[in-house]
Amino acid sequence: MTSVEPFYTAIAGNNTNLKSLKMKLFILYQTDNWKSKASRVCFGVFDTRAKAIDSAKWQELYTYNSEVVVLEVTLNLFEEV
Repeated sequence: MTSVEPFYTAIAGNNTNLKSLKMKLFILYQTDNWKSKASRVCFGVFDTRAKAIDSAKWQELYTYNSEVVVLEVTLNLFEEV
């Protein structure tokens, strides 16, 4: 019988350490020229805005009839996007 050690992520001594740690993620979308939410297509989630823009350039998402939107979101925060 093998024993499996528990895997813990981000254990803090108190909750103030967790509240002060705000991780940001950047979601890469391609939309139409009017940037409507209905036309958004997600192309990835990145840890920096620069990586998201580089990926959009590499995948050639910038075209004459589309726009690229990089949306910044905060992890562990309940809000409407």
